[in-house]
Amino acid sequence: MTALKQFSRLEATGLWRPSPEEQRREVIVSLGDATLTLSDINGTALAHWSLGAVNRANGKDIPAIYHPDNAPGETLELAGSETQMIEGVDQLLRAIERRRPRPGKLRFLLTGGLFAALLAGAVFWLPSALERYAVTVVPPVKRAEIGGHLLRHIERVAGKPCMTRDARGPLDRLSARLMDGGRVVVLSGGARRSAHLPGRIILLSRAIVEDYEDPDVAAGFVLSETVRAAQTDPLAALLDHAGLMSSLRLLTTGALPDTALAAYAEHLMAIEPELPAPEALIAAFAQAEIRSSPFAYALDITGERTLALIEADPRAGQDSRQVLSDADWVRLQGICGG
Repeated sequence: MTALKQFSRLEATGLWRPSPEEQRREVIVSLGDATLTLSDINGTALAHWSLGAVNRANGKDIPAIYHPDNAPGETLELAGSETQMIEGVDQLLRAIERRRPRPGKLRFLLTGGLFAALLAGAVFWLPSALERYAVTVVPPVKRAEIGGHLLRHIERVAGKPCMTRDARGPLDRLSARLMDGGRVVVLSGGARRSAHLPGRIILLSRAIVEDYEDPDVAAGFVLSETVRAAQTDPLAALLDHAGLMSSLRLLTTGALPDTALAAYAEHLMAIEPELPAPEALIAAFAQAEIRSSPFAYALDITGERTLALIEADPRAGQDSRQVLSDADWVRLQGICGG
């Protein structure tokens, strides 16, 4: 299905350039429910672009040129002959833009809500109330922006995200296999094995993909972080650490101070939170059709501390539904160039 009701399937041919230094290559562009998928002629997915984060670079000029929000160097060119795809994508981008909150209107509404909270609140109630209010009103696009800014501060603590050309596709497929609209980022350093950020961003240490031969282990860490994120909103955790003034700053300006993000980045990478309850983890593994035992033994090689995950493995006696092909897993293991 596509995001346009009049089409059950919409495809076109385009020219994709992963970066300004690389040659353009012909790809098949497929419009999905929430993404543009770029594939080679054999049907292998090369990139997934979220429709909510796609921009058109050249107005109404033809050929139409598009790029992801945070990667203007990665482009997709659609020739004038691909009229249906161009009109369909532009229609969706206009609809998404209309639904986005306007800064002036959002600031007015948030400021009004702030004054109402101040009048009704008290000293001990106000910080938590403002935090809950901010978490409720901040839209997904702003969450993703905050998560991206936080990731840049985490780079100073845990190293830059790893990415090779060969690993880009496998990493996209790993994200699509385990998450609904989120993305997985592999960090080149840092002591923490996994974490999650606002905007559905899951962080993995390079050791998770380099040190284990079974992709079910990496899948397990991704699933455990999605369970943590479902139990404790990552934006709420950030605001709780940042304090009252940061919540006020977010409500009135739509942004968080760099000092608060830098402090939280150091805090996040220094802690190792408790594992979620086994029942919640087992449910996530069962839904994803993945064995929980490899993840359990990666946490504790003796299995004593993670016995519940081993005994209740939803795929005990059978294999997981494939996380990645062997070739994709080998390419992903080299994502940091090691």
